[in-house]
Amino acid sequence: MTNMMASEIQIHVEDEPSRGTDQLLTHLREIRKINLALSQDSSPEILTDVYSISILATDFGGLGLTPAQQLSPKQEAELLFLVSAWLESLNSADRSKSPPEPLTSRPKGRRGMTLSEKIFAAHDIERRGELKPGDMVRVDVDWIMASELSWAGMERAYNSLGKPGIFRNDRFWLAGDHVVDPRIKAVPQVKDLVAASERARDNFRMTEYQGMNYTIMHTEFCRERAQPGMLVIGSDSHTCSAGSVGCLAIGLGVSDVTMPLIMGETWFKVPESVNIRLINAPGPGIGGKDTILYIMKELKRNTVAADRVVEFTGPGVEHLSCDARFAIANMTTEFGGITGIFVPDQVTYDFINRRKLSHHKKNAAYFRPDEDAEYASTYVIDLAQVESFVALYPNPDDVVPVSRIEGTHLDGCFIGACTTAEEDLIIGAMVLEIGFGKGLLPIKEGKRRVVPGSLPILNKLKKLGFVDIYEKAGFTVGVPGCSYCVGMGADRAGEGEVWLSSQNRNFENRMGKGAIGNLASAATVAASSFAMKVTDPRPFLDGIDQVRLQTILGYRQKMASDKPTYVEPSGTPASKGPSSASTQTSTGIPSPQPPEETSVTSDSTFSSDNLRGKVQRLGDFIDTDALAPAEILTLCKTNEEFGQHCLKHTHPDFRSRVKDGYNVVVAGRAFGCGSSRENAVSALLGAGVICVIARSFAFIYGRNQPNLGLLGITITDESFYEAAVDGVEIAIDLARRKVVLAGREWGFKLSQMERALIEAGGISSAFRKFGKRLFHVMCAPKGRVPGKDITMVDGSCGNGAEMQW
Repeated sequence: MTNMMASEIQIHVEDEPSRGTDQLLTHLREIRKINLALSQDSSPEILTDVYSISILATDFGGLGLTPAQQLSPKQEAELLFLVSAWLESLNSADRSKSPPEPLTSRPKGRRGMTLSEKIFAAHDIERRGELKPGDMVRVDVDWIMASELSWAGMERAYNSLGKPGIFRNDRFWLAGDHVVDPRIKAVPQVKDLVAASERARDNFRMTEYQGMNYTIMHTEFCRERAQPGMLVIGSDSHTCSAGSVGCLAIGLGVSDVTMPLIMGETWFKVPESVNIRLINAPGPGIGGKDTILYIMKELKRNTVAADRVVEFTGPGVEHLSCDARFAIANMTTEFGGITGIFVPDQVTYDFINRRKLSHHKKNAAYFRPDEDAEYASTYVIDLAQVESFVALYPNPDDVVPVSRIEGTHLDGCFIGACTTAEEDLIIGAMVLEIGFGKGLLPIKEGKRRVVPGSLPILNKLKKLGFVDIYEKAGFTVGVPGCSYCVGMGADRAGEGEVWLSSQNRNFENRMGKGAIGNLASAATVAASSFAMKVTDPRPFLDGIDQVRLQTILGYRQKMASDKPTYVEPSGTPASKGPSSASTQTSTGIPSPQPPEETSVTSDSTFSSDNLRGKVQRLGDFIDTDALAPAEILTLCKTNEEFGQHCLKHTHPDFRSRVKDGYNVVVAGRAFGCGSSRENAVSALLGAGVICVIARSFAFIYGRNQPNLGLLGITITDESFYEAAVDGVEIAIDLARRKVVLAGREWGFKLSQMERALIEAGGISSAFRKFGKRLFHVMCAPKGRVPGKDITMVDGSCGNGAEMQW
């Protein structure tokens, strides 16, 4: 459809007088028929989807309209907004650069590639057709995801950049889940979060917006929107959940996500991949949660997966439902991976093709790794060895069989969070049914809560009678949201309380200050809820009617007669496609054109090539929940405000010591692990930290540091940590890339992208200078970039180029 046609139809609908739903919906059908006769483009399909959404029940994200009713002014406004948004999506898609057609077979001479390398290559703006670990790549992005909490920070960043518009109004998924809850809707901070989300919906004319507490951010996105082969960027560490359907889905910080929201592109250094090869089949009732706990038990977190994409392959995959894969991909971030991804197969294909809207079925691209793909390492996991496990507080990889701690007293049982899919909730309810059949009744003591991941799932649980089962077992049933898993909304565990939870993260203070959380499957939590003691669910699982379970889950439906067709990324090394940064036009608010050259206002941690301070030692696995505690995320706005709370629960003297000059943090492994909250970096900056040196950084946190202008250095030499005792004076020579202390020197690497971002004061300042040319400039091929003394030479940026200063 042309822009004019979309505009004409929009005006034609809006000009109609107030009418009953039957007349408006009939009008939509007539418009569709006319367009179907006049054109072969996407407009009839779009209008069909609009009609479907209009009559879809509100529990499933629709307007819930029926032909017999008379529209209220509010309902009419909602319908007209929906039409307007979806018609604008045609214009939005037209303005975006169309992806090249994939190839039907692997080109002769091309190196073997992993699944993630192929998806990176398919989105490579230069369309080289082949990538390898270490290559710097600018990539087109398919979707942007945010929660109401992260959008509040993104909105501030977006506004500070001059409200430049977003790249597509139909590819921004915004869910209200982290903090919002009907019980606290009058709290001023919550009202502000809701208002910010509503502004985004209206200003951008978003097609994909169901409001607050419709779904946990990842649940309905994976169930109804994510498609194989897509590249998804989200402002949440569990964005990797979409890897369950063959998406390359990567969580980043707020600033890092705001840029592709505006430009439709971002950059990566292609990571290595590790292959987790699954064999055999799990036992009845053993799903994704116990499988990922077993993987972490065997391989440990932040080890083989650190700074790598985890690809799940092997014959055992076919025995895992998309819900089971969801739980495994979801907790790949706890495993320490950049993301987790399953090779899409017939199970994926059937799952995608059961969706309600054609719009969310037609853009799938099925890639699979080559047989000669080069993995950093391969590990075999026997699914037949998986049993019911518990991850003990406060480490998600301190995993033991349930039998090891059976009988442990519990103060609370929680079933919910994004990692707990529909399959898990249904099995949990069936475990309770079996318990009632055995004559068990819940004791009066203890707290029990179940929070389904979305309204469609809650609707199904109600129809099946499982909500009644949960309530009979003493569980209160909540609206979709993160609940106890983030411990910052209406649900917070009490200090000293011991919980068993089906959530994904059990860090210190995660469920509430001083609360002790242990992780398990929904089945284990359900079995344990009767006596409020850790209980092995195996006797309950053995009693479940597997035919009934598979029928309820839809797994016994006839599979599609057709099969997925696997493709290959197109392009050649000689191809030099046009930059999307120069051809793409954003939707939403018109984009002001930045001047060709402007000065950069730097908030950088340094203004010279030498930094000096004293060492403050911290240990391994300093997580973002500790650096920026959950309870302050809705209260603080500036670095200074966040800095007042940095590490206050786990290291109460940290901030005062920084003020005394202990301003260079020296830590251990996986510094900044956990959530994607870039407030962790803000808190360090606000406290006065000038540099963090660690054996390794968690992936998202590692990107957040230069994006916000904080220097981070990786040193693995053990002799450095022997010399860097607490309180020793330290100097950092950036020009020579040397750390100096106790009369000795240690070298370090700092990519020129990191140096450029830090010196600019972060990615927002860099955007103010270069506008939508930002990544085009920073990853330009060799040559000189106007307005800065930067020479591009072959190395590691863009098409083999690196910025030399």
